[in-house]
Parts: sequence; C-alpha cells; structure tokens
Amino acid sequence: MKFMIDIDGTICNQDPGNEYTYAKPYMKRIHQLNKLFDEGHEIHYWTARGSSSGKDWKDFTETQLKWWGCKYTTLSLGKPSYDVWIDDKAIALEDFFND
Repeated sequence: MKFMIDIDGTICNQDPGNEYTYAKPYMKRIHQLNKLFDEGHEIHYWTARGSSSGKDWKDFTETQLKWWGCKYTTLSLGKPSYDVWIDDKAIALEDFFND
C-alpha cells in the first residue's frame, strides 16, 4: 500500500508559528510508520512547509526526518495550505495511530 503522510501535527507537534526547528517527534507514530515501511509498504511524506512563505525547507526537513529515524519512500514539499481536506481515502489521525 502507498501511504501519504503529513509531517507537522502528524509525526511531530505543530508549532503555531511554523518554527519547525522546535518540532518534537511523536516517536510512537514514527515507529508505527517505520514498521509499515519495513513490511514493504510505501511511506510518502508530503508537507506544506514553505507553501505559504515560499521558503525552501527541503534540506532541513530531510535532515530532521533522518534525526528522528524516519524510514520513507519519498519526501515532497509543496502540499497546498488548507484548513480542511476532504478525500474519500482520508483517515483521521486518531483512527490511524490509535494513541
């Protein structure tokens, strides 16, 4: 299966000022995603970092994911900034991570 995973607010806390350098990882969630990766699933991280500001956060985010021990297939930036995402294949964080 292919999993599209957001970063901020999903595998780490979301700072209201988008201060990504202060993000703290949710290790339990990262371990759960790494397990899926190890089982052969694709993990695609897709983030809106820089979508509103225009700043390039790719190198920083790659380093951050490495520090946190994240295993993944791809990392993409440029996800649109939004308030509500409606999709027939979407799942709520609480239902997926069960934490």
